[in-house]
Amino acid sequence: MFETEIITVRYWAAAKAAAGVAEDAVPVDGPVTLRELVDAVRLLHPDQRFADVVAVCSTLVGEQPVGSRDPTQVRVEPGQTVEFLPPFAGG
Repeated sequence: MFETEIITVRYWAAAKAAAGVAEDAVPVDGPVTLRELVDAVRLLHPDQRFADVVAVCSTLVGEQPVGSRDPTQVRVEPGQTVEFLPPFAGG
């Protein structure tokens, strides 16, 4: 039996505004895929605006960019931090 652990999910800029919080502590029973984690945070924030923003975000898992990798193949371990960064205008 697994002990429940936490993955910290941080939101930046428009993702933070859409979520209404800067971060969530998502309980997990072991490693999950990035897709499973995204599904979990969408349940926490069911507003369509949140889903739309997260869909276009760059994602970091443990400070490493996910890029175009398939989220069903990206493993997220308990204790890691996942960050959603929306596209930024300007430079």
